[in-house]
Amino acid sequence: MKKRNKYIILGLIILLGLIILIPGKKMAREHVNYITAETDHPLNCTSCHLSISQNKFIYNMMNEDYLSPYKIAVSPDGKRLFAVAQDNDELVVVNTEDKKVQQKIKVGTHPHSVIVNKNSSMAYVSNQWSDNVFVIDLQSLKVIDTLKTGNGPAGLSLSADEKYLYVVNTFGSNLSVIDLATKKEIKRLATGNDPTGTALSPDGKNLLVTSRRPNFTHYGEPLVSDMTLIDNKTQKLKKHLGIESAYMMENVSFTPSGDLAMMTLIRPKNLVTTVQVEGGWMMNHGIGIIEKEGEGRIVQLLLDEPNSYYADPFDIVISPDGKKAFVSSSAVNTISVISIDSIRTILKNTSTERLKILSNNLGISSKFVIKRITTGASPKGLAISKDGKWLYVAEQLEDKIAVIDTEGLEVIDSIDLGGPTRITVARRGHRIFNSARGTFQNQYACYTCHPDNHEDGLVYNMAGKDMGRNMTNTLSLREISGTDPFKWNGKNQSVYKQDGMRFSTVLTRTEQFSYEDLDALVSFIMTGIKQPPNLMYNPEGKLTESQLRGKKIFDRSLDNNGNEIPVNNRCITCHPAPYYSDFQMSDVGTLAETDDPILFDTPHLMNLYLSAPYLHDGKAKTLEEIWTVYGGDDKHGFVSDLTKMDLNDLVDYLKSLRSPEYDKIENKDQHKASLKSD
Repeated sequence: MKKRNKYIILGLIILLGLIILIPGKKMAREHVNYITAETDHPLNCTSCHLSISQNKFIYNMMNEDYLSPYKIAVSPDGKRLFAVAQDNDELVVVNTEDKKVQQKIKVGTHPHSVIVNKNSSMAYVSNQWSDNVFVIDLQSLKVIDTLKTGNGPAGLSLSADEKYLYVVNTFGSNLSVIDLATKKEIKRLATGNDPTGTALSPDGKNLLVTSRRPNFTHYGEPLVSDMTLIDNKTQKLKKHLGIESAYMMENVSFTPSGDLAMMTLIRPKNLVTTVQVEGGWMMNHGIGIIEKEGEGRIVQLLLDEPNSYYADPFDIVISPDGKKAFVSSSAVNTISVISIDSIRTILKNTSTERLKILSNNLGISSKFVIKRITTGASPKGLAISKDGKWLYVAEQLEDKIAVIDTEGLEVIDSIDLGGPTRITVARRGHRIFNSARGTFQNQYACYTCHPDNHEDGLVYNMAGKDMGRNMTNTLSLREISGTDPFKWNGKNQSVYKQDGMRFSTVLTRTEQFSYEDLDALVSFIMTGIKQPPNLMYNPEGKLTESQLRGKKIFDRSLDNNGNEIPVNNRCITCHPAPYYSDFQMSDVGTLAETDDPILFDTPHLMNLYLSAPYLHDGKAKTLEEIWTVYGGDDKHGFVSDLTKMDLNDLVDYLKSLRSPEYDKIENKDQHKASLKSD
């Protein structure tokens, strides 16, 4: 009898299992189909519930603390190499003789650049997310001082007499001049938009500062980005050099004679539709050249070839003899070696008008590129030894430094910086995000339009069926986990759809990512991208008097006359804290004549001050213009009763908004559910 009961119980368990399994599998299939917008994506629960989990325990289990070397420098005595480990907040010190890591020095948050003084006694490290520069004594290898800067310090230069340190402030779009004797900032000079690189001319007279984002233009107007020229003696702005039809000028370098300055750049074709990617008309990558003599011409030449593109040029260094320039193209893992004498020949024998035509010529690179050298994943910063024999390359996503023989033009060694050996799903996704290998002829990577995992400030025509309609401003990818749906029109319910089917159809014009690659890419986007702290408008989490007044306007339900504001016209309705979005579709009266009649997905407002221009088509240059120029009908929040001072306060508050702390709200889905219940 007991044996019979066991069989009955076992049978019931099997039957119950079948009852659960069959519909359960069907439900799982339907769920995965919805999330991925595919019908055959593998039923792999770990892809979502582990690889993109926001739970701290699971996140720590799935991920590693990589170094990600970004910018590097060689000491003038040639004995040491210094690598900024951006993801681990360290400066890695390498002995160049035995090519071993000597020490790792903890620095500030998200360090950007490092520079060493002439006698190799001091190093300076800019901490981009800490708003300061660390001073490191190279004898003790310890941080001995902290220099306060502007917002988002990046590129560094020392004055010729080394009395002053010049610090490029990316988020503030300016340059700090620091007196090293008093250790105080004595001046702050305006630069171009989103600057990162700087270089002092060999004669010590002029300082150049690059900019990555173009000046504001309405869609249809050509781009212009500024190269800022500063007088080193007077420490005053000389002028802004307008670089036409170019942006993402990351870094700049002078020839030893000072006759040329050369910078990296991208020539975007955002005024044509994305379906033209097959014609090579979406992104071109090259160098800019500024002549010292004559008219001081500014020339652009492409690194690309007719069937092969060299996406995301980042750094450029020039050999001590002035014969070669080396450019890192981080999206194709390549160093391009340039003959500077060939460049000089082209400049000498070509008219200015002809040079303008050559700026779009895909064949011109054959005239000056000597060789392409393959590196590890995502080569970024470059440094060349004083004797010119060795080129060091920061392989950001390998945690290594490649060593290149500048005569034989080949990689002869690799310096392991001691990062984790395990390649996690998110790390693989990071590599895919920064690689152009999946796009037509390697024209661009995800990073190209989302530099620093953010956005490039450009407006694109993403049209599929209707050319010249529905222009869209690039959206930031920072901390978008749990803020679905995606796109301005909210048509993509998940990042899987955004970067899978749609990405291949509209953007890359190639086969879509494999399911394994797509899983990895989504993992990186959802877990590996962080927001910088808002140290410009909200450094300590405390609001100013103006911001507190602005918050009252943002939260209000009554206008200045005591009348009730309709619920849908209140700022707080569509943008509730802590993510400042209700994740719903809305009509805010901002449609243009070239737009289809659609609703817009409510974007989150975290670190809004870093995302100009504004609105879906980028037509608002500033936050003020959202209401003073484009919001007169009170559909985008009720503002018609506000005074100028009221609007100033509201804008001040909006600029203060920053990323919520994860330990306060662990699960964004719970937040969305609470909004629906309300």
